[in-house]
Parts: sequence; C-alpha cells; structure tokens
Amino acid sequence: MFADFLKRLTQPEPAPLDDGDARLALTALLVRVARSDGDYADDEIARIDRIVATRYGLSPFEATALRRDAETLEAEAPDTVRFTRAIKDAVPYEDRIGVIEALWQVVLADGEREQEEDALLRLVSNLLGVNDRDSALARQRMEQR
Repeated sequence: MFADFLKRLTQPEPAPLDDGDARLALTALLVRVARSDGDYADDEIARIDRIVATRYGLSPFEATALRRDAETLEAEAPDTVRFTRAIKDAVPYEDRIGVIEALWQVVLADGEREQEEDALLRLVSNLLGVNDRDSALARQRMEQR
C-alpha cells in the first residue's frame, strides 16, 4: 500500500493528492520531525494525535490510526528532501503554512527545541516553499498557544 503511494508521490510530476493521501503525507511529515532528535516522546505522539484530530475532524481512535499509518509511511519514505518536495508539489500553499504551524507544535511539545529539530524545520520550511519569516511567525504563534 505505502510503496504505491510513495511511487505516486515521488514521480517527476505528481498529481495533486486526494484528501486522504494528503492527510497521510502531512502526518508522516509530523512524525519525521518528531523523530528527528532521536527521542520520539509520548508528548510528541499525543500532540500529533491532537493536531490531526483537530485539523481533520477525527475521533481520537481515527487520529491514532492515521498516526500509526503515518509512522509506517515515514519509515519507508525517501529522504526528507524528496519527500517534502513531493508534498510541496501536491499540497496548496495555504495548507503548507498550516503544516509549518503543526510542525512547530510538535517540536515545542516536549518543551525543548533541539538543534536537530530546528535544522529540520528550516530545511522543511524551505522545501515547502515557506520563507524563514513566515516560519518564524508560525513558530511564534505556536509558542503563544
């Protein structure tokens, strides 16, 4: 299932993702950021579940199922550069700003900003076509929550 999805996502000119595939890809990106510091903490997992439940109107059970699928996809996904560029090509800009906000929520979930997380967020923001200023503003909005 995931092999076909990844193949479609990483084609030279991927078709826009349907809603379910976009949810899965964006949730996998949240998982990748949470795992980037080598400590995939319970509070980060809980934050991902809350983010996807709120963002997509899912029950706690549905959010957990989506995250688990995303964890599998993230483990099989290509390098962050190709994976994120594929998401950029398939997801509208407005949604990508929301993704950056969600990514910052995950980074900030454990109360610590690790260098690995900051570096990955800078890379991912750039690859998603979101400039440093917009990413910093997204971070500030999430810090004030």
